[in-house]
Amino acid sequence: MRVLLVSTYELGHQPLHVASPAAALRRRGHDVRCIDLSVEQWDPALTGWADKVAFSVPMHTAARLALQVAADVRKPVCFYGLYAAAGRRVADRTIAGEYEPALVRWVEGTTDGADEPEIQLGRAPAASELPARELLPPLDRYAHLALGGEERVVGYVEASHGCAHRCRHCPIPVVYDGRIRIVAQDAVLADIARQVEAGARHITFGDPDFLNGVHHSRRIVRAMHERWPELTFDCTTKVEHILRHESIWGEMANAGCLFVVSAFETVDNSILERLDKGHTRADAVRVVTLLREHGTEIRPSFVPFTPWTTLDGVRDILDFVADHDLIGSVDPVQYTIRLLLPEGSLLLDHPDVAPYLGPYDAEHLTYTWTAADPEVDALQLRLAALVEARVAAGASIADTYLAVRAAAGARELILAGSVEGRPRLTEPWFC
Repeated sequence: MRVLLVSTYELGHQPLHVASPAAALRRRGHDVRCIDLSVEQWDPALTGWADKVAFSVPMHTAARLALQVAADVRKPVCFYGLYAAAGRRVADRTIAGEYEPALVRWVEGTTDGADEPEIQLGRAPAASELPARELLPPLDRYAHLALGGEERVVGYVEASHGCAHRCRHCPIPVVYDGRIRIVAQDAVLADIARQVEAGARHITFGDPDFLNGVHHSRRIVRAMHERWPELTFDCTTKVEHILRHESIWGEMANAGCLFVVSAFETVDNSILERLDKGHTRADAVRVVTLLREHGTEIRPSFVPFTPWTTLDGVRDILDFVADHDLIGSVDPVQYTIRLLLPEGSLLLDHPDVAPYLGPYDAEHLTYTWTAADPEVDALQLRLAALVEARVAAGASIADTYLAVRAAAGARELILAGSVEGRPRLTEPWFC
């Protein structure tokens, strides 16, 4: 079979979720081509070549973009990945979770999906081949590490899939329901080796939570550092995991951990409780201090706009960022994020959501909602437009932050010294 695998967006990195199934399909003798629409132009001729077309949709933005492209594809179509369910109205098959075996079966025609569940959580056998990254644009076309005035090529791997937690606003529990699936250590290290050979000097561990399998992750970090001592890395993990495993951060820093992405979401404890985040505002403060004691930076992500957000709550986030010297560690887009409520969201059944909930928006793949205070919704629109314009114009993080403060009506702030230069990826989206 001739199979076209399409990525629309994978957070600025070379799409592992195209390269990995491409290798599995080629092992079975199929002719595979790949295209990444985040850095390449769509070529309609490819669908003329292909017998089947599969779209990788690991995140919300990817799913929205894939729906636009797939609507014009006149071949059998599959959506696979975390947001596969979003493709039901255009795809012949949707596969979420551990999708590769079911994707191979769909390509080979051994099932049409009618007799298989949409969500696959079986433990797939260890991969016997490297992801077919040679079918994709080179690493230097993707996000880089910005560090000390230079930019370094970045590789991307995942040591696990899923998450052991069930935060109510997160799309992962909808599929994995508190489960994780480990990727074999040898497979992860072999993929790192290939990317180092291709020029990577920094590795992003893209697991939803790198410390879900803390012993597995530490073994991989140790082995990576032993083999490539100059290689640096970043990872993503929950506030509560950072604190629960506080004894590991010296080791992680010594092995090259430059920064940790963590979903603070807000600093309002009542909202954190509604989201079932498992941490408090005070915990977030402890995390900032703990990581910095070891020379590792925290890069928080936020969801400032929820049905319960107040104008003072937005200003409180901005003050928190300034008070804890985080201005240079927060990408300005984080001040504009609005809560998504995709199909199956655990928040939909929360009684505190009901008064604000509207109909499902099939274009934006979320249930609509309005804030308790209409001025909050208006502020979100203003901040989104402001940040987009500032980023497009090349404004600094500090200047954009101050503009956001002014637009939000926060108290005037004079910055003492530079906030630039914190290690970061040049792609600002985290999820």
